[in-house]
Amino acid sequence: MTTSTIAPTFSVTFETDDARWTAVQERDRAADGRFYYSVRTTGVYCRPSCGARPALRANVAFHATTAEAELAGFRPCLRCKPDGPPLAERRAALVAAVCQLIDTADEEPDLATLAEASGISRFHLHRIFKAQTGITPKAYAAARRNERVRAGLALQPSVTEAIYAAGYNSSGRFYATSRESLGMTPTAFRRGGSGATIRFAIAQCSLGAILVASTDVGICAILMGDDPDALARDLQDRFPKAELVGAERDYEAVVARVIGLVEAPETGLDLPLDVRGTAFQQRVWQALRTVPAGRTVSYTELAALVGIQGGARAVAGACAANAIAVAIPCHRVVRNDGALSGYRWGVERKQALLEREGAK
Repeated sequence: MTTSTIAPTFSVTFETDDARWTAVQERDRAADGRFYYSVRTTGVYCRPSCGARPALRANVAFHATTAEAELAGFRPCLRCKPDGPPLAERRAALVAAVCQLIDTADEEPDLATLAEASGISRFHLHRIFKAQTGITPKAYAAARRNERVRAGLALQPSVTEAIYAAGYNSSGRFYATSRESLGMTPTAFRRGGSGATIRFAIAQCSLGAILVASTDVGICAILMGDDPDALARDLQDRFPKAELVGAERDYEAVVARVIGLVEAPETGLDLPLDVRGTAFQQRVWQALRTVPAGRTVSYTELAALVGIQGGARAVAGACAANAIAVAIPCHRVVRNDGALSGYRWGVERKQALLEREGAK
């Protein structure tokens, strides 16, 4: 099996001026906070990663601290703000503030409103928000509205009141996407799945017990384990009032195709899926489906595929929440050093699936 790898990271001390100058030329973020550099012709000092126009080496001096640079008569750069928190912290704080604005707004704020409140351009806000979270501000707002609808359906007197209380301007806008966000009608969801029909079957495969379940949209669960009863309870807990229909003869063909996928994951599955989760989870799961059989990615690489910086922990959480085993191949995600990490259905099953896809 061909395994994606990440180049090893070496500790750089930046003890010499040559090493510091190289870091400045490469705008190396790893050097930020380790030293600062000043430019004689401009009278300012910067972080090594500053995006300002490159200075001539003859005009550059290095300083261990901001106090040292200011004592030498230099003022902080207005672009990289070396006397303030690091850029990553500032961006994280900005995104947190935007999320707070979205969460507390009576109506969904548009991008222009969010940008004005943040003091940056719409384009810049959109780019930073997506880089930090993996989704756009609009997608985040939609996901939060859907979460409020889910909670409100259990608390509000009616479906309509739950929809408006969640921030929708019209019920029509919600109903247009309710099937995708809830997996069923709002009324059925409100009743704990009452009125929804979920077909399922439990069988045995080479990896133990397997449960396959489908709504009228597509396969909503592929669960594996040692105890068939535990798998059935898991499904029932998800939809306590749904009509669970088991042991239908014509559903055996669906189960057989899923078992075929487990036995030979490289064959893929051409059956529709009913994928339900937050906007971020769905983004991660979609990225996983682009990883071909015979390949693995690390959590860091998966975060990069999703477009979120430093998001390894977040994508790991999305992998753990995946309830459609093998078809959404979270078994292809490994640690940065290539070692196997946790798997919802057991590391042994993860190893077996990878071996079937071509592990040496």
